[in-house]
Amino acid sequence: MKLPLVACWALTAGLVGAALAQSPPRGEPIKPLAPKGQPIKPLDPAAAKPAAPNTAAPTPAPAESKANELSVGFDKLSAFKYEVPDENPDSPFSKGKDPDTQIPDSVKEISGKRVSLKGFMLPLKVEQGLVTELLIMRDQSMCCFGTVPKINEWVSVKMTGKGVKPVMDQAITMVGTLKIGAIRENGYLVGIYQMDGERMDGAVGL
Repeated sequence: MKLPLVACWALTAGLVGAALAQSPPRGEPIKPLAPKGQPIKPLDPAAAKPAAPNTAAPTPAPAESKANELSVGFDKLSAFKYEVPDENPDSPFSKGKDPDTQIPDSVKEISGKRVSLKGFMLPLKVEQGLVTELLIMRDQSMCCFGTVPKINEWVSVKMTGKGVKPVMDQAITMVGTLKIGAIRENGYLVGIYQMDGERMDGAVGL
């Protein structure tokens, strides 16, 4: 319901009059809004200033040192043809040819260096849920689909620590000291690459 114009003026005048009635008489100081006997603390100018923006660079998260770590890939390790000799070199019928002569010098010079190598894991030995011996292979199909890899398409890895978690479906990066040269068991050639594994950097893309 709308009020008549005269009634609106009367209501407004009444509210203004009530506000003036509560104000102190002219000439009297305004009482501070503080408990009796407690002075009002002056405003600290420093507290009124806005805080300065933090322009300091964020502290980087601690990361494991990667000094003297050479990135190596199977594009180099398996880029050459290698014919595996059938005979035992200790056999009297052996031709006595050194199999390491098939490895290019550009690959041999990596031997003994600390490298990071990306590939796919094939666990060979597991202790308490951690892989302590494994093959790191060029292709995932070699791990899961029974494709026979070439001898220069895998690296035999023995972990120097407690081991790493098994990762079967994604590429990983293994870090360690790579050794290049003929690996023999009972006189027969079983590999040309081996690594003393230090750590696994994790699945690629994680």
